[in-house]
Amino acid sequence: MKTAKYAFVRTLPVMAGYLVLGLGFGVLLQTKGYGLGWALAMSTLVYAGSMQYLAVDLLAGGASLVSAALMTLMVNARHLFYGVSMLERYRDAGPAKPYLIFALTDETYSLVCSGEAPEGVDQKRYYLLASLFDQLYWIAGSAAGAALGSVLPFDSTGIDFSMTALFLVVVTEQWRASRDHTPALVGLGVSLACLMVFGADNFLIPAMVGITLALTLLRGPLENREREEADHAGI
Repeated sequence: MKTAKYAFVRTLPVMAGYLVLGLGFGVLLQTKGYGLGWALAMSTLVYAGSMQYLAVDLLAGGASLVSAALMTLMVNARHLFYGVSMLERYRDAGPAKPYLIFALTDETYSLVCSGEAPEGVDQKRYYLLASLFDQLYWIAGSAAGAALGSVLPFDSTGIDFSMTALFLVVVTEQWRASRDHTPALVGLGVSLACLMVFGADNFLIPAMVGITLALTLLRGPLENREREEADHAGI
């Protein structure tokens, strides 16, 4: 019970965001001619946040499976970084591991990486409940948006920017909480360089590859710096 309460309290900020963002997704989906069933199915089986917003246009435009797969890869490639960093935390998760991998969104990642759970809270169970609560918030928001969109008129202009706004908030919070901004600066620098070299329409994949290579090369020095800071803090 203590673990469930702790997970619920920790996920309240995500709930506030996911209900609103899910609502926007549901409304947008409804305006394209897809109803409540689609909203529930996508938020349950896909659960990909920004990719779900893009999927609305892909569905409405009749995009091919190849195009949808490539777009999904580009948008969600950041989860490769998440997966590598979560290997140790999820190592002994047991039967819950497949779901934990599936449900690892940006916001859930921030929650499970924000330090050790307090005494009396089961760490692995907290990971599971935080992931589950976050998805339930998203499903509830999506369903509400699809239901409201079918009975109330909405101007969906600008709704698709809501995920971008959330990403900006997450990055800002992580920047403020971290003392070492090297990974963020590397990501920004490589992205800007690729933008100038490849242009706005073609820079995304080169930027992802460049960021991956740069952070891989810097992984050793960054880990050594973190250990030195931890040792210094313990003195």
